[in-house]
Amino acid sequence: MPDRTHDFGHYGAKGERGSEAAARVLDSLAGYIASPLTSPRGLSARLRYLTRSAAGHNAIRQAGITVTPRTLKAWLTGTQRPNKANLAKIDTAYRTLRRHNVARHLLRRLNANGGTRVEIHPLDQSHVPAPHQRVLEYRRLNIRTWDAIIDAWSQGDPQALDSAWIDQIVNLGSQWGKYEYVTSVGFAA
Repeated sequence: MPDRTHDFGHYGAKGERGSEAAARVLDSLAGYIASPLTSPRGLSARLRYLTRSAAGHNAIRQAGITVTPRTLKAWLTGTQRPNKANLAKIDTAYRTLRRHNVARHLLRRLNANGGTRVEIHPLDQSHVPAPHQRVLEYRRLNIRTWDAIIDAWSQGDPQALDSAWIDQIVNLGSQWGKYEYVTSVGFAA
C-alpha cells in the first residue's frame, strides 16, 4: 500500500493535490458572482448578499471587517469605497457564506443516485527523466458519500479536505498513491 507523497516534484513532475482540484470544481459548482470584486457591480452584489441575513452579518464579523453601520451603508450605496484590505475581507466573507449556503444543496446533488463519478487525470510527467516516470493512466472513481468532502470544503479547511479526499481515492486500489497529485479532476452534479 503506498504512503502519502512527501517529496512531490523532486524529478520534475507537475500537478496539484487532488483535493485542491476537487475544491476548485466545487467552487465552480457553487456559482459565485461573476463580476469581479473590483467593479462597482461586483462589490455591490457581494455586499447585498452579505447584508441581507444575520448569517451574512456574522460572516462579515468573522472575516474581520470592523466598520460602522454607516460606513457599510456608504459602501452599499456606492458613495464610499472600501480599501484593499477590506475588499479582500469582503471577498473572503462572501465566499465563506456562499459555500455554507450551497453545501447542503451540493451534498444532495452529489450523493444522489448512488454518488457521482469522478474523472482523475494523472499528473504531468513530461519533464521527468524517462527512468523515473511512472505508468499512469486516466482513472474513474464513483464517490458514493461526499459528506466529509463537502463539510471540509464548506468550512474552508484544506487539511480536512485533503484527508477526506484521500479517504475516497484509496478506493482506486493499491495504486491510489499515484493519484494523490493530479493534473485535474472532473465531476458534475
